Amino acid sequence: MIKLPSLKKPRFDFWFFVKAVVILAMLFFLVYPFSTLLTRSFFSKKVDGATLENYATFFSKKYYLDALKNTLVITFASSLTCLLIGAPMAYLMTRYNIFGKRIIYVCIILALMSPPFIGAYSWILLFGRAGFITKLFAGIGIKTPTIYGTGGIILVFTLHLFPYVYLYVSGALGSIDSSLEEAGENLGSSKLRRLFTVTLPVVMPSVLAGAVMVFMTALADFGTPMLLGEGKTRVLPVLVYDAYMSEIGGNANMASTLSVIVVACSLSVLLLQKFYVARKNYAMTALRPPKEIELRGWKRALVTLPVALVAFLGLLPQITVVVSSFIRTDFTGFIGGFTLENYEKILSRLATNITNTYYFSAVAIIFIVIFGMLISYILVRKKGKVASVMDLLVMFPYVIPGSVLGVCLIVAFNRQPIVLTGTAAIMIISYVVRKLPYTVRSGSAFLYQMDASVEEASISLGVSPMRTFFKVVARLMLPGILSGAILSWITCINELSSSIMLYSGKTSTISVAIYQEVMRMSDGTAAALASILTLTTVASLLLFMRFSKGRVSVI
Repeated sequence: MIKLPSLKKPRFDFWFFVKAVVILAMLFFLVYPFSTLLTRSFFSKKVDGATLENYATFFSKKYYLDALKNTLVITFASSLTCLLIGAPMAYLMTRYNIFGKRIIYVCIILALMSPPFIGAYSWILLFGRAGFITKLFAGIGIKTPTIYGTGGIILVFTLHLFPYVYLYVSGALGSIDSSLEEAGENLGSSKLRRLFTVTLPVVMPSVLAGAVMVFMTALADFGTPMLLGEGKTRVLPVLVYDAYMSEIGGNANMASTLSVIVVACSLSVLLLQKFYVARKNYAMTALRPPKEIELRGWKRALVTLPVALVAFLGLLPQITVVVSSFIRTDFTGFIGGFTLENYEKILSRLATNITNTYYFSAVAIIFIVIFGMLISYILVRKKGKVASVMDLLVMFPYVIPGSVLGVCLIVAFNRQPIVLTGTAAIMIISYVVRKLPYTVRSGSAFLYQMDASVEEASISLGVSPMRTFFKVVARLMLPGILSGAILSWITCINELSSSIMLYSGKTSTISVAIYQEVMRMSDGTAAALASILTLTTVASLLLFMRFSKGRVSVI
């Protein structure tokens, strides 16, 4: 008698139900909205049934092709300039005893954590047509270069996003075994040749990872091109917004088509980077990390100067908005003199925006912490096909710009039986979906450092797996989870691209209010609102650095 192999029965334990809830939630709030968006892109008011009309329109009209060209030029140029700045900074910071290295590092992180559109607004305050520096130089007969257009957008992206490259490359440089470079030196290679033949190939995967993060962030940004483009330099995220807002009375099919094209661009670049890394990846032991080169006198100052200058320029937007928030304004702009009037105006007129921002973000963080903790544990301790699918779903929002996610949620939940458009719920859902990866990554990083024998010992003593998780594992994971939650909090309060698509009059946030005030030329109130975001970001970042203690990266 042949004995057939028995099928493995599923274990209906606590983790089975957690996996089911997480998968269903991601399917309902991410996969379903995106599939609805994808489906809507193949329909048109002019044609009955499925059609490629929207895609044909996109690839046949100069208006859309110019927007695609602008998008690719800006994103690739920003990635290149960030590489040219971030990689050398990482090399200098890791290899030399630079003055004030800790302070410079904090400035670099602050530049990254501030939203790009605040940087755009700050540079308008400085170099706009009525900017402080523009007026100053005009008084002595010097015309300053314009901040508007493609060049201005690339400048803002560069000074905001170069920290991505810096963080990736500095981490890779710290893991290089110095024996490799010493071997090249013993063979007679010059320092410059060792840099290009030994060091650079080893860190190239990290260089490309930083460049891809710059690309996807620049591609996803809505506020900077909208503020600095002035309707002339159009990019795809702005077209997504325009297409939807112009068709809000009936048809959002073109907005869906544009959204799909944006995701396709982001996903293509990400896959190319992963393909390269899979072929050119190097494993390093870092048994002998490179030693810091001790410089003295003018040599040390010479190496410090360019690094400190770039860090200062990255931090300049935050300084600008804080200072300008205390300057008196009228209908013509800033008129000089210290005042608290701008803060009085926002507290009396825009208090709801402030409370909405913190309330929505706080509620989102609660869900992010709970789901982040559970998902992190599943990814690290419960590896398998389900965990792989879950990992893919959780990380998918990295390639979905905020404006695209906004359109996804609108087309999915703007009709019966579930109508969420215009509610606080849809704002919170967008925050959770987009920001959850931060907490999952940080929680997973902490779990990889935890010895599994701790929880195994608890279970062997008769404590249930569920109780072990909440009583033992969750407590040990808490620093990592809180670190990720703080990063998620920072990005939530600064979120604009999805909020501008999803808000209603009652659910408007600080970021939306800043954008509206800038459009209305209300510089004083915009600066005061931006200052509140900046100070909140600084305080949150300090908390992150305290909880993480260097064990969790901001990326």
